Amino acid sequence: SRRDLYEVLGVPATATAAQIKTAYYEQSFRYHPDRNAGSASAAARFAAVSEAYRVLGSVALRRKYDRGLLSPEDVRAAPQPSGRPPASDPPPPRAPATSRRGPNTPPFDFDAFYRAHYGEQLEREQVLRARREQLRLHREETAAQGRLQFVSDLSVGLIFFLGFVILYSL
Repeated sequence: SRRDLYEVLGVPATATAAQIKTAYYEQSFRYHPDRNAGSASAAARFAAVSEAYRVLGSVALRRKYDRGLLSPEDVRAAPQPSGRPPASDPPPPRAPATSRRGPNTPPFDFDAFYRAHYGEQLEREQVLRARREQLRLHREETAAQGRLQFVSDLSVGLIFFLGFVILYSL
């Protein structure tokens, strides 16, 4: 007789789907054959955990299991625990992106969309940026003129002082 699948995963029979999934991921990570190379007991435990999750992870199979109506055919027909198809079936080829849009449909123009939705804001920001630049240039010119004025006032004062010194010394 098979062991209780809830015991295999280490969850109570009242466990939620999230609790079952968490228990499966923890145990499958712990007993995965890649992590336990050459360990037959780990491989057997991994297979048991995978089978338990295959049944308990599906709402319909869990309901059948809880009622005692689960058959081996139901388990074999169930999808793999990861939800992926078996490795023997290759995934279907994907269609190229251009065939989905159609031959004449241009790609999305994000710049046009942005201008249409944020055009006024962009214009305001450009005007404010230009005003800030003008104000910066004006301040630089004022500072340069202030320095020039200081130097000219200092030189005039020095000339008067030297003139006074020369007159006083005579």
